Amino acid sequence: MWPNRVCCGPSPGAALTMAWGLPSTTSLAHFCQKLNRLKPLEESTTETSLRRCLTTLDLTLMGMGATVGSGLYVISGTVAKEMTGPAVLVSFSIAAMAFLLAALCYVEFGARVPRTGSAYLFTYVSLGELWAFLIGWNVLLGSLISGASVARASSSYLDAIFSHRIRNFTMAHVGIWQVPFLAQYPDFLAAGVTVLASTFVSCGARVSSWLNHVLLAINLLVILFIIILGFVLARPYNWSADEGGFAPFGFSGIMAGAATCFYAYLGLGVIAVSSEEAQNPKRAVPMAIIITLGLVAGTNILVSTVLTLIVPWHSLDPDSALADAFYQRGYSWVAFIVAAGAICAMNTVLLSNIFTLPHIAYAMATDRLFFQVFAHVHPRTQVPIVGILVFGVLMAFLALLLDLQTLVQFRSISTLLTVTFVGTSIIVLRFRKSPPASPVGPASPVGSEQVSAPEPGKLRPALSPYLGFLGGCRPGAAVAWALGVLVASAITLDCVLVFGDSALHLPPWGHTLLLLLSSVLFLLSLLVLGAHQQQRREDAFQVPMVPLTPALSILLNVFLMLQLSSLTWLSLSVWLLIGLMVYFGYGIWHSKENQRELPGLTATQGSLEETAQALQSLSQALAQ
Repeated sequence: MWPNRVCCGPSPGAALTMAWGLPSTTSLAHFCQKLNRLKPLEESTTETSLRRCLTTLDLTLMGMGATVGSGLYVISGTVAKEMTGPAVLVSFSIAAMAFLLAALCYVEFGARVPRTGSAYLFTYVSLGELWAFLIGWNVLLGSLISGASVARASSSYLDAIFSHRIRNFTMAHVGIWQVPFLAQYPDFLAAGVTVLASTFVSCGARVSSWLNHVLLAINLLVILFIIILGFVLARPYNWSADEGGFAPFGFSGIMAGAATCFYAYLGLGVIAVSSEEAQNPKRAVPMAIIITLGLVAGTNILVSTVLTLIVPWHSLDPDSALADAFYQRGYSWVAFIVAAGAICAMNTVLLSNIFTLPHIAYAMATDRLFFQVFAHVHPRTQVPIVGILVFGVLMAFLALLLDLQTLVQFRSISTLLTVTFVGTSIIVLRFRKSPPASPVGPASPVGSEQVSAPEPGKLRPALSPYLGFLGGCRPGAAVAWALGVLVASAITLDCVLVFGDSALHLPPWGHTLLLLLSSVLFLLSLLVLGAHQQQRREDAFQVPMVPLTPALSILLNVFLMLQLSSLTWLSLSVWLLIGLMVYFGYGIWHSKENQRELPGLTATQGSLEETAQALQSLSQALAQ
């Protein structure tokens, strides 16, 4: 088991370590290797226990159903009234640009890794096991929060149609709660809607996809009606200085609004999650992501434009901005149409979240990082039925108790963190040489390297005369250091830009020096990365201008994350801490990669199982 160990007794240092009960340097190094082990994945395999039935149109409509309307009905009024004013359309545009950079990374991964798991799987094959688990854990919570929030929003619009009789009845018989983070009253209607949506998703991808198409069609018709009538009723005077101007909260308000508006694009991840059920994932996933992002961004910008042109931004009702805007102009009958569209939009988003949750848990359970029960697939509907039931109940419980506005910012920071890791994974993947296939099987990490292609991670030959000091590094070493400096300098630069010299308590010269230093380090790390050779592929989409595009995505995502409240950061930290407890208590020991590292133990277990089966057969024969 230890062929390189010389049987001459432990060294004095090792003896001292053993005496004090401290882990040795070798064991610590091996433990760190466990945390960073990569998932081998044969790219050509398309075998799956899930049914491949989704076309490009299905994926596009599924992505639109998960995004179109959720931002408009849930956050547009809050952002316009409390953060940006009429400049809400700029916030939606900035959020769309930030997600475009991340979407390009999703497209490359979705084409090269056509398997269930989305950002979790992307991180696993590029950064390592611990980071992948934390991202998967983060996606699970984000989808739970998003589903609960849209269930409450759907309940609110449905209640508004009945003149809030449901809310008044519940508050009269249950009472009013005055507890932080909790709603004023339990929303039984939201919980019931969540359970009903879970039932549809459990019937299979085709049934839930059909229901998504019907609800999306109604929602799109309502949004088109809102845009047309909104421009007819538009009053440019509402953007004038007399009403506060176009951007009454300034640049900081626009960026804070952009961080919140990122919520409006969160559903696009459902396309990558659904890739294992796509008929032609390498073609369908990239096209669906790009088409959906363009349509959703255009819709958000147009509707947010007419919203602040119909009525002054300061008179909006944050809870039902679109319906209230038409009501103020004397078109009360339009409020019912808007409510119908909102209910359809909320339920399509709810369906996509309930669809995403069990698929992420299924991917993690298949890798044995999560509890095995979530890997069970129903033999008839071919969906992860246990995950749908468990997470459907959890989502219904959150929708029953939690406050709507408390959930939105946390959902934004969850996805911003996820897409930041996806951008980092792209850089790692591009500059890493694919190792040879392991003797355990034919699997190999993502990407196939051509024999004649340049070795990724090595300095470009044309730059060797000028950057000779980098040529002496082993392939990938300089890239790893440059990537670490890139991420650290991006975080430092964003902190300086967001908090300024006053919050950091720096003198003016110290603030300027830190700003220049972090900017120079960011640019230098980009230059060092660009000086090295990358993987090149002709058979799949690749993000243009790497490492610049993912680096800008990382920089912008961190900037938007820092715009969110400290309470949001605290909640995220607590959730990630719980995730670490689950990983170190279960995932790290049951992981498939951990089993691959123990071939002797696996063989022994196999021999014991065979022996037990033989003894059982012998006992049966003797009994007969």
